[in-house]
Amino acid sequence: MADELIAVFSYPFMQRALIVGVLVSLCAALLGTSLVLKRYSMIGDGLSHVGYGAFAIAAAAGIAPLAFAIPVVVASAFLLLYITRKGKMGGDSAIAILSSSALAIGMIVLALNRVTIDINSYMFGSILALSEEDVVLSVICSVVVCIAFILLYHRIFAVTFDESFASATGIRSGIYNAFISVLTAIVIVVGMRLMGALLISSLMIFPSLSSMRVCRGFRSVTICSAAVSVICFTVGLVGSYFVNVPTGAGIVAVDLAVFLVFALAGRLKEKR
Repeated sequence: MADELIAVFSYPFMQRALIVGVLVSLCAALLGTSLVLKRYSMIGDGLSHVGYGAFAIAAAAGIAPLAFAIPVVVASAFLLLYITRKGKMGGDSAIAILSSSALAIGMIVLALNRVTIDINSYMFGSILALSEEDVVLSVICSVVVCIAFILLYHRIFAVTFDESFASATGIRSGIYNAFISVLTAIVIVVGMRLMGALLISSLMIFPSLSSMRVCRGFRSVTICSAAVSVICFTVGLVGSYFVNVPTGAGIVAVDLAVFLVFALAGRLKEKR
Protein backbone atom coordinates (compact mmCIF):
# COMPACT_ATOMS: atom_id res chain seq x y z
CA MET A 1 0.00 0.00 0.00
CA ALA A 2 2.82 2.39 0.87
CA ASP A 3 4.48 1.70 -2.48
CA GLU A 4 1.21 2.48 -4.29
CA LEU A 5 0.84 5.80 -2.45
CA ILE A 6 4.41 6.75 -3.26
CA ALA A 7 3.76 5.91 -6.91
CA VAL A 8 0.58 8.02 -6.93
CA PHE A 9 2.30 11.12 -5.57
CA SER A 10 5.20 10.72 -7.97
CA TYR A 11 3.00 12.33 -10.62
CA PRO A 12 3.42 16.12 -10.82
CA PHE A 13 -0.33 16.75 -11.13
CA MET A 14 -0.98 14.83 -7.90
CA GLN A 15 1.75 16.76 -6.12
CA ARG A 16 0.20 20.05 -7.24
CA ALA A 17 -3.26 18.89 -6.17
CA LEU A 18 -2.00 17.82 -2.74
CA ILE A 19 -0.20 21.12 -2.06
CA VAL A 20 -3.10 23.30 -3.15
CA GLY A 21 -5.74 21.07 -1.59
CA VAL A 22 -4.17 20.84 1.86
CA LEU A 23 -3.67 24.61 2.05
CA VAL A 24 -7.15 25.41 0.76
CA SER A 25 -8.75 22.82 3.08
CA LEU A 26 -6.95 24.33 6.06
CA CYS A 27 -7.98 27.90 5.20
CA ALA A 28 -11.56 26.86 4.40
CA ALA A 29 -11.89 25.10 7.77
CA LEU A 30 -10.56 28.13 9.67
CA LEU A 31 -13.06 30.45 8.03
CA GLY A 32 -15.88 27.90 7.90
CA THR A 33 -16.41 27.84 11.66
CA SER A 34 -17.08 31.57 11.75
CA LEU A 35 -19.29 31.47 8.65
CA VAL A 36 -21.41 28.60 9.97
CA LEU A 37 -21.90 30.24 13.37
CA LYS A 38 -22.84 33.57 11.74
CA ARG A 39 -25.23 31.72 9.38
CA TYR A 40 -23.26 32.89 6.35
CA SER A 41 -22.71 29.38 5.03
CA MET A 42 -24.31 30.04 1.66
CA ILE A 43 -21.99 32.94 0.87
CA GLY A 44 -19.38 30.40 -0.19
CA ASP A 45 -21.79 28.84 -2.65
CA GLY A 46 -22.76 32.21 -4.08
CA LEU A 47 -19.17 33.39 -4.48
CA SER A 48 -18.17 30.12 -6.15
CA HIS A 49 -20.76 30.76 -8.86
CA VAL A 50 -19.35 34.24 -9.33
CA GLY A 51 -15.96 32.58 -9.65
CA TYR A 52 -17.29 30.37 -12.42
CA GLY A 53 -18.44 33.43 -14.36
CA ALA A 54 -15.06 35.09 -13.81
CA PHE A 55 -13.20 31.99 -14.98
CA ALA A 56 -15.38 31.85 -18.09
CA ILE A 57 -14.64 35.48 -18.96
CA ALA A 58 -10.93 34.92 -18.36
CA ALA A 59 -10.97 31.86 -20.64
CA ALA A 60 -12.71 33.84 -23.39
CA ALA A 61 -10.29 36.77 -23.02
CA GLY A 62 -7.22 34.54 -22.81
CA ILE A 63 -5.99 35.90 -19.49
CA ALA A 64 -4.84 34.18 -16.29
CA PRO A 65 -7.98 32.79 -14.59
CA LEU A 66 -6.93 33.20 -10.95
CA ALA A 67 -5.45 36.67 -11.43
CA PHE A 68 -8.74 37.84 -12.94
CA ALA A 69 -11.17 35.89 -10.75
CA ILE A 70 -9.77 36.87 -7.34
CA PRO A 71 -10.50 40.65 -7.60
CA VAL A 72 -13.90 39.96 -9.21
CA VAL A 73 -15.00 37.60 -6.45
CA VAL A 74 -13.61 39.88 -3.72
CA ALA A 75 -15.61 42.77 -5.18
CA SER A 76 -18.70 40.54 -5.21
CA ALA A 77 -18.14 39.70 -1.54
CA PHE A 78 -18.11 43.42 -0.70
CA LEU A 79 -21.26 43.90 -2.75
CA LEU A 80 -23.09 41.11 -0.91
CA LEU A 81 -22.00 42.50 2.44
CA TYR A 82 -23.13 46.02 1.50
CA ILE A 83 -26.56 44.86 0.28
CA THR A 84 -27.27 42.76 3.36
CA ARG A 85 -25.99 45.29 5.92
CA LYS A 86 -27.97 48.15 4.38
CA GLY A 87 -31.12 46.03 4.50
CA LYS A 88 -31.80 46.57 0.83
CA MET A 89 -32.32 42.84 0.32
CA GLY A 90 -32.20 39.64 2.35
CA GLY A 91 -28.86 37.84 2.35
CA ASP A 92 -30.26 34.65 0.82
CA SER A 93 -32.03 36.62 -1.93
CA ALA A 94 -28.89 38.61 -2.76
CA ILE A 95 -26.78 35.45 -2.94
CA ALA A 96 -29.36 33.72 -5.16
CA ILE A 97 -29.53 36.63 -7.61
CA LEU A 98 -25.77 37.11 -7.77
CA SER A 99 -24.93 33.41 -8.14
CA SER A 100 -27.53 32.64 -10.83
CA SER A 101 -26.62 35.80 -12.77
CA ALA A 102 -22.91 34.95 -12.66
CA LEU A 103 -23.55 31.43 -13.93
CA ALA A 104 -25.70 32.73 -16.76
CA ILE A 105 -23.15 35.37 -17.77
CA GLY A 106 -20.37 32.80 -17.76
CA MET A 107 -22.30 30.40 -20.00
CA ILE A 108 -23.28 33.20 -22.40
CA VAL A 109 -19.68 34.44 -22.67
CA LEU A 110 -18.42 30.93 -23.44
CA ALA A 111 -21.15 30.37 -26.03
CA LEU A 112 -20.66 33.70 -27.82
CA ASN A 113 -16.89 33.31 -27.99
CA ARG A 114 -17.09 29.63 -28.94
CA VAL A 115 -14.64 28.73 -26.20
CA THR A 116 -14.17 24.98 -25.94
CA ILE A 117 -13.52 24.04 -22.33
CA ASP A 118 -14.39 21.08 -20.18
CA ILE A 119 -17.47 22.34 -18.34
CA ASN A 120 -17.27 19.45 -15.87
CA SER A 121 -13.82 20.59 -14.70
CA TYR A 122 -15.23 24.06 -13.98
CA MET A 123 -18.33 22.72 -12.24
CA PHE A 124 -16.85 19.78 -10.34
CA GLY A 125 -13.10 20.47 -10.39
CA SER A 126 -10.16 18.64 -11.91
CA ILE A 127 -6.69 17.84 -10.58
CA LEU A 128 -5.42 18.18 -14.15
CA ALA A 129 -6.54 21.84 -14.29
CA LEU A 130 -3.87 23.03 -11.85
CA SER A 131 -0.76 24.61 -13.34
CA GLU A 132 2.48 25.52 -11.59
CA GLU A 133 1.42 29.19 -11.65
CA ASP A 134 -1.82 28.21 -9.89
CA VAL A 135 0.17 26.42 -7.21
CA VAL A 136 2.41 29.43 -6.55
CA LEU A 137 -0.53 31.84 -6.35
CA SER A 138 -2.47 29.38 -4.20
CA VAL A 139 0.40 29.01 -1.74
CA ILE A 140 0.80 32.78 -1.42
CA CYS A 141 -2.93 33.38 -0.89
CA SER A 142 -3.27 30.50 1.58
CA VAL A 143 -0.31 31.65 3.67
CA VAL A 144 -1.75 35.18 3.79
CA VAL A 145 -5.15 33.85 4.88
CA CYS A 146 -3.68 31.63 7.62
CA ILE A 147 -1.45 34.37 9.03
CA ALA A 148 -4.25 36.94 8.95
CA PHE A 149 -6.66 34.58 10.72
CA ILE A 150 -4.15 33.73 13.45
CA LEU A 151 -3.20 37.36 14.09
CA LEU A 152 -6.83 38.52 14.24
CA TYR A 153 -8.24 35.40 15.89
CA HIS A 154 -9.58 37.11 19.02
CA ARG A 155 -11.34 39.86 17.08
CA ILE A 156 -12.87 37.36 14.65
CA PHE A 157 -14.05 35.35 17.68
CA ALA A 158 -15.71 38.43 19.18
CA VAL A 159 -17.42 39.46 15.95
CA THR A 160 -18.60 35.90 15.31
CA PHE A 161 -20.49 35.52 18.59
CA ASP A 162 -21.72 39.02 19.42
CA GLU A 163 -21.30 41.92 17.02
CA SER A 164 -23.01 44.37 19.37
CA PHE A 165 -20.69 43.54 22.26
CA ALA A 166 -17.69 43.63 19.94
CA SER A 167 -18.68 47.10 18.72
CA ALA A 168 -19.18 48.27 22.30
CA THR A 169 -15.62 47.24 23.16
CA GLY A 170 -14.24 49.27 20.26
CA ILE A 171 -14.01 46.56 17.62
CA ARG A 172 -15.26 47.79 14.26
CA SER A 173 -17.38 44.76 13.42
CA GLY A 174 -18.18 45.97 9.91
CA ILE A 175 -14.50 45.96 8.97
CA TYR A 176 -13.97 42.48 10.34
CA ASN A 177 -17.07 41.12 8.60
CA ALA A 178 -15.66 42.54 5.38
CA PHE A 179 -12.29 41.00 6.23
CA ILE A 180 -13.86 37.55 6.71
CA SER A 181 -15.75 37.94 3.41
CA VAL A 182 -12.58 38.86 1.53
CA LEU A 183 -10.67 35.89 2.95
CA THR A 184 -13.59 33.64 2.05
CA ALA A 185 -13.60 34.97 -1.51
CA ILE A 186 -9.88 34.28 -1.90
CA VAL A 187 -10.19 30.72 -0.59
CA ILE A 188 -13.18 30.05 -2.84
CA VAL A 189 -11.36 31.18 -5.98
CA VAL A 190 -8.15 29.33 -5.14
CA GLY A 191 -10.00 26.09 -4.42
CA MET A 192 -12.36 26.22 -7.38
CA ARG A 193 -9.82 24.83 -9.83
CA LEU A 194 -9.64 21.72 -7.69
CA MET A 195 -13.17 21.35 -6.31
CA GLY A 196 -15.31 23.10 -8.91
CA ALA A 197 -17.94 25.81 -8.57
CA LEU A 198 -20.62 23.49 -7.23
CA LEU A 199 -18.58 21.73 -4.55
CA ILE A 200 -16.02 24.20 -3.18
CA SER A 201 -18.36 25.52 -0.45
CA SER A 202 -18.47 22.02 1.05
CA LEU A 203 -14.87 22.50 2.27
CA MET A 204 -16.10 25.30 4.52
CA ILE A 205 -19.31 23.72 5.76
CA PHE A 206 -18.74 19.99 6.35
CA PRO A 207 -15.64 20.08 8.62
CA SER A 208 -17.15 22.75 10.87
CA LEU A 209 -20.49 21.00 11.17
CA SER A 210 -18.74 17.69 11.87
CA SER A 211 -16.58 19.22 14.59
CA MET A 212 -19.56 20.88 16.24
CA ARG A 213 -21.08 17.44 16.84
CA VAL A 214 -18.33 16.54 19.32
CA CYS A 215 -16.66 19.83 20.35
CA ARG A 216 -18.13 22.81 22.17
CA GLY A 217 -15.57 25.60 22.38
CA PHE A 218 -14.78 27.89 19.44
CA ARG A 219 -11.07 27.12 19.61
CA SER A 220 -11.58 23.35 19.83
CA VAL A 221 -14.09 23.41 16.98
CA THR A 222 -11.70 25.42 14.80
CA ILE A 223 -8.73 23.13 15.47
CA CYS A 224 -10.81 19.98 14.99
CA SER A 225 -12.28 21.41 11.76
CA ALA A 226 -8.81 22.09 10.38
CA ALA A 227 -7.66 18.55 11.13
CA VAL A 228 -10.83 16.97 9.74
CA SER A 229 -10.70 19.10 6.59
CA VAL A 230 -7.09 18.24 5.75
CA ILE A 231 -7.57 14.51 6.46
CA CYS A 232 -10.81 14.30 4.47
CA PHE A 233 -9.22 16.09 1.54
CA THR A 234 -6.20 13.79 1.48
CA VAL A 235 -8.29 10.62 1.75
CA GLY A 236 -10.73 11.91 -0.88
CA LEU A 237 -7.94 12.87 -3.26
CA VAL A 238 -6.24 9.48 -3.06
CA GLY A 239 -9.54 7.61 -3.14
CA SER A 240 -10.81 9.49 -6.20
CA TYR A 241 -7.61 8.59 -8.05
CA PHE A 242 -7.93 4.87 -7.34
CA VAL A 243 -11.71 4.68 -7.87
CA ASN A 244 -11.54 6.99 -10.91
CA VAL A 245 -14.22 9.48 -9.85
CA PRO A 246 -14.12 13.31 -9.93
CA THR A 247 -11.85 14.63 -7.19
CA GLY A 248 -14.35 17.09 -5.77
CA ALA A 249 -17.09 14.48 -5.54
CA GLY A 250 -14.75 12.02 -3.85
CA ILE A 251 -13.71 14.57 -1.23
CA VAL A 252 -17.32 15.53 -0.48
CA ALA A 253 -18.24 11.85 -0.12
CA VAL A 254 -15.52 11.43 2.52
CA ASP A 255 -16.67 14.62 4.26
CA LEU A 256 -20.23 13.27 4.35
CA ALA A 257 -19.10 9.94 5.82
CA VAL A 258 -17.08 11.72 8.52
CA PHE A 259 -20.02 13.99 9.32
CA LEU A 260 -22.28 10.98 9.86
CA VAL A 261 -19.68 9.33 12.11
CA PHE A 262 -19.23 12.52 14.16
CA ALA A 263 -23.00 12.99 14.40
CA LEU A 264 -23.35 9.46 15.78
CA ALA A 265 -20.47 10.03 18.18
CA GLY A 266 -22.05 13.27 19.37
CA ARG A 267 -25.38 11.55 19.94
CA LEU A 268 -23.74 8.79 21.97
CA LYS A 269 -21.79 11.39 23.96
CA GLU A 270 -25.02 13.21 24.90
CA LYS A 271 -26.63 10.00 26.16
CA ARG A 272 -23.80 9.31 28.61
